Amino acid sequence: MADTPPLKIVQGTALSEAQKTDLLHRLARVEGQLRGVQKLIAKAAVPEDCDGIAQQMSAARKALDRCFVTLLTNAMTTHAEGASSTEDAVARARHLATFLDKFV
Repeated sequence: MADTPPLKIVQGTALSEAQKTDLLHRLARVEGQLRGVQKLIAKAAVPEDCDGIAQQMSAARKALDRCFVTLLTNAMTTHAEGASSTEDAVARARHLATFLDKFV
């Protein structure tokens, strides 16, 4: 399987370049974990193999959850730092509250 080229990081106000790089690295690790789970499933021969598969799935799920929390933390920080006034900060906080309510 050919390696995919690295993603071009676009500059903007959503996340910093460092935040994006960190998230992309975390997701690449999760992707690797999921490939490992696929191989374990393909090679599963006895019922006991399911224990290891479940453990690896749980680890991948926790890593993805941690990535999600990191995204939210980064978004809160970036949005708060970008506020131009108290009213803007309140509007950004409301947006993030709606965002959290939708996904958590």
